Amino acid sequence: MVGIIMGSRSDMQIMSGVLDTIGQISFHRVKTDFQIVSAHRTPEKMFEYAKTAKDRGVKVIVAGAGGAAHLPGMVASLTTLPVIGVPIKSSNSLDGWDSMLSILQMPFGVPVATVAVNGAENAGILACQILALSDEELAVRLTEYKEQLKKRSLAHDGE
Repeated sequence: MVGIIMGSRSDMQIMSGVLDTIGQISFHRVKTDFQIVSAHRTPEKMFEYAKTAKDRGVKVIVAGAGGAAHLPGMVASLTTLPVIGVPIKSSNSLDGWDSMLSILQMPFGVPVATVAVNGAENAGILACQILALSDEELAVRLTEYKEQLKKRSLAHDGE
């Protein structure tokens, strides 16, 4: 299972890309848990989510956040599961740079894998790559998905 969390409802438009990409790669075989969990507005929920994720079967957490973007790092500080951060260019953002730097600049011992600003699709691919290390069927589907990306790219070559 992949836990997909975001700081607010306004992040849903971007973060749905994680859900869609995982569904495309795994043919909806990989389960997801999609929730709004704010580091600032609902810190108790964030704490509970991170502390119980492993027991609930979550293998990877993808956390999207804009502005100060504390959610991915705070969640990573509370779990041993891999956390992928998606910096989101929000209405109060400095073109997403504030979010990206906040997620990238984690202190020693609290790593967060970080994708590009609004890079939810890459976060979905990375989550599948992590899961595919122990799931041969998913590894095959991931290889097929990447081959399709290659074919689409080649189809537009020379345009």
